Parts: sequence; C-alpha cells; structure tokens
Amino acid sequence: MHRIRVAHSPDSDDAFMYFGIASGAVRAEGIAFEQALLDVESANQAGAEGYDVTAISAAAYPFLAQGYLLLDSGASMGDGYGPLVVVPQSSSFTSLSELSGRRVAVPGRRTSAALALSLEVTRFEPVPMDFRAAGAAAQRGEVEAALIIHEGQLTVAEEGLRVLADLGQRWKERTALPLPLGLNAIRRDLPAGVRSAVARAWGESISYGLAHRAEALTYALSFARGLSRRQADRYVGMYVNDWTVELGSRGREAVAAFLGTAFDRGLLPRVPLEYQERG
Repeated sequence: MHRIRVAHSPDSDDAFMYFGIASGAVRAEGIAFEQALLDVESANQAGAEGYDVTAISAAAYPFLAQGYLLLDSGASMGDGYGPLVVVPQSSSFTSLSELSGRRVAVPGRRTSAALALSLEVTRFEPVPMDFRAAGAAAQRGEVEAALIIHEGQLTVAEEGLRVLADLGQRWKERTALPLPLGLNAIRRDLPAGVRSAVARAWGESISYGLAHRAEALTYALSFARGLSRRQADRYVGMYVNDWTVELGSRGREAVAAFLGTAFDRGLLPRVPLEYQERG
C-alpha cells in the first residue's frame, strides 16, 4: 500500500477538489490518501518537500521542477478575472502605472498573483504578508496598494477598498488566454504506476465534486473562511470548472505563455514544463 500525502491550501476551492477523495467515493487501488493543509506560499518556498501531491502557484513551478511534475488536473485558472489590485477608497491612484516605486502588499513573492503584477508594473516594492491581512494593511496606509486573492476577491467593496485593476482580465485582453494561478504537482520520484494512478484519481475527485456540487460545497464551506454558502458557491464556480478537470492543450498553452513571458523578461528561471499523464 502506497501512502500518498496530499497538501492543499486551506480554502474552499481546493477543498472542493479534494471532496471525491475525502468522501471515499474516489479510490485508487493500492493507494491510501492522506490530507494535509499547507498554505500555498509555504509550498512555493520549497515547503512542499515531504508531500507527494501539492497545490502550488503556477509561478513557483520553476523553483520546484527538479522534484515535481505538473498534473493536468487541479488548476485554478482566472478566465477573464483573477487577482485584484486594490487601494483604499480615498486613494488618488487611478492606474497601475502609478504603482511604480510604490509599496504593494503581495501574498508571497512566488505567487502567480505577484508575478502577474510584475508583468504589468515595473519596479514596485513587494511587501509579502498573509493574504488575509493585505487589504487591511492598505487601509491603514502601511502600503499604497494590495494584491487580493482567494475569497477576498468577493468582499473588496465590503472592506472599503476600490479595485484598481483585475489582473486576470488584463491578461486575457492581452493574450486571449486564461491566467494560470494555481496548479497541482506530483513528486517525480514516485513509481510511474503510482504517479499515473494518483493523477487519474485526482482528476476523478474533481469531476465527482462537480457532479455532486451540493455535497461538495457543504464540505468546502468548512474551509471558506466566513463566506456565506452563496459566496462560496460563486467562488468555487470561478476556480473549479472545466479548466480544473483537465487543462488540455489550451490550458497548457496558457501556462506556457504565462511562464514563458516571465522567462523572457528574466523574472523566472527557464525550465521545461513537464506533466504527469493520467493512466
């Protein structure tokens, strides 16, 4: 029996993806799954070591590629929407260009959100902090702007913040592609048959959640950090969809375009993008 440790972020969309496995509806012969919660930026900073499957930011893959292959299932893609750059309602800023040289709260240096902002604004000063604290830091004037991810994207107005730009929208306008935010990766040193079986089960778990949406959403609500069921349903719908079930050629094109642009600008080390195929 192979014990596979699966690390995912403590938020509702990742939990929704795991529901098929967590409920016992999805199994893989000879494999026992063990769930762990790991903040994505901790995984990005090589904290994924010790986990067999882990959620990571797309932008972090070049730093983890030596030990991990990408999975075709489990992606969070912002298809015309994504991380929000916000400022206090009282701010005089009206465009992203005004953030050059300014302090911006980011949810981690290796997050896809931070990379997407780097593709839009040169020479801003990133201030890494817990993503839950970013908006409040902007309100207090500790930073001039904040990069909002996860469920905070749905509560910006309630927190007295104003959206300066939606980075997923800007990326799609420029490329006609969705913005790759989160991906899932699997350890290279697992036996090939185990990798293949895990990849298949992970895809089936996501499909099961989508097919049993009400039950999966109930499970995900325990990870939703205070969202109502309606808000959690909306958030899950944004980031668990057909792209999540399978990236396919178009999704892989989006990942390659996002990271390739960063490679070309010297923002990331260049690595091949290698995927584990399903069995």
